[in-house]
Amino acid sequence: MIASYKTISVVLLVFGLFGKAYAILPIEQLDSYKGAKAYLVQTKALPMVDIEVSIDAGDRYDPTGKSGLADMTAALMNYGARDNKGVLTEAQIADEIADLGANIGLSVGDERAVLRIRSLSRQDLRERAVQLAATMLSAPTYDPKIVEREKQRTITNLREAETKPEFVLDKRFKKLVYGSYPLANTPTAKSVAAVSANDLAQFHKQFYRGDRMIVSIVGDVDRAQANQIVQALLNQIPESGAPITKLPELDRSPVEPLDQREIQIPFDSQQAHIAMGMTAVTRNNPDYFPLMVGNYVLGGGGFVSRLMTEVREKRGLAYSVFSYFAPGKSTGIFQAGLQTKSDQGSLALEVMSSTIAQFIADGPTPSELAAAKANLMNGYPLRIDNNRKLLDNVSSIAWNDLPLDTMEVWTKQVEAVTLEQVKDAFQKYLAMDRMKIVMLGAQNK
Repeated sequence: MIASYKTISVVLLVFGLFGKAYAILPIEQLDSYKGAKAYLVQTKALPMVDIEVSIDAGDRYDPTGKSGLADMTAALMNYGARDNKGVLTEAQIADEIADLGANIGLSVGDERAVLRIRSLSRQDLRERAVQLAATMLSAPTYDPKIVEREKQRTITNLREAETKPEFVLDKRFKKLVYGSYPLANTPTAKSVAAVSANDLAQFHKQFYRGDRMIVSIVGDVDRAQANQIVQALLNQIPESGAPITKLPELDRSPVEPLDQREIQIPFDSQQAHIAMGMTAVTRNNPDYFPLMVGNYVLGGGGFVSRLMTEVREKRGLAYSVFSYFAPGKSTGIFQAGLQTKSDQGSLALEVMSSTIAQFIADGPTPSELAAAKANLMNGYPLRIDNNRKLLDNVSSIAWNDLPLDTMEVWTKQVEAVTLEQVKDAFQKYLAMDRMKIVMLGAQNK
């Protein structure tokens, strides 16, 4: 099925020595291929091309008892793949990437797996890089010996990570916040040991197909070349496959007694590590901008934030304190956190909690809101000032089903946020009696 050609103008702001200039760059919706959507932004500043393939195959699809399967499925793609000439070993893949002067990397997040390619745009080098990535994407070998080796390496890394407070805190916090949702489960030595080479091959077969992929391209290629890239990348990928079990909805947590939503973890550390948060909105939620702007005032604006003023400047309880919204396509979370001396944990939590509670109740002041909007709008050019950042934006827009003019109207949407919208959004989506709290290494007083 061929998608209609669609172009949306995106304003890329480039600041010069004597002022600022505006250049219009189009986001082009390319021809659909193998059921995958594809997008292009042409830039001629550098002879480079950056490509991303987003696959709906993130950690949330890990089966019970095999957390880490999605990560390993992607990570082991560059440890062996089969092309029309035979098997490419991990050494041959690494040598080819080095010879090309390219970067090909794979990563997995909560919602999606991502293949990234960065290459010179010269046709012969670009085509070789794309062909290598296509082989890795479509036909990884998952050699059992290599799988066992990498499992042991992963298990060793996990055991070492269990000695680090940040890892333990994040693991327990996700478990508390997500509850019965699949993202509550994180990899363990036991779950990784349970993964087999056959599991990896089956997961790849089930999820790595065209109708679960989005391709985003930014760089020195035209529309025809971009369509060729998409077709070369996905040529050996099946268009669809067997139905996949629908994930449960990520609901807001119910009100629970304090002893069921707050845990304290003993840990041999001079610092107390504290996390507080709850499930929150997705990226396409209409209240995203009021929440983002409001959070800049609350804890996302660094030294100018409320939390920093109350926790650090007034009381000296922590060097750094933060809050953020992390919205995805179908998941979202709000989190605040800090580190402090172990004997100050309870006091720091009290100050952080009261500051957040007051912000939910009252919202920002007019001057705080004005400063936040000005800082966000003036800093926007830094979000799109190179190909990689631009690719991040295009990929996010495509993944989250946002309008293709999102970058063009971003500053206008920030500017339009009102005090009432911020206050209403925070009261609608956040509540202190729903916040989950993890304190690690704090001394009881």
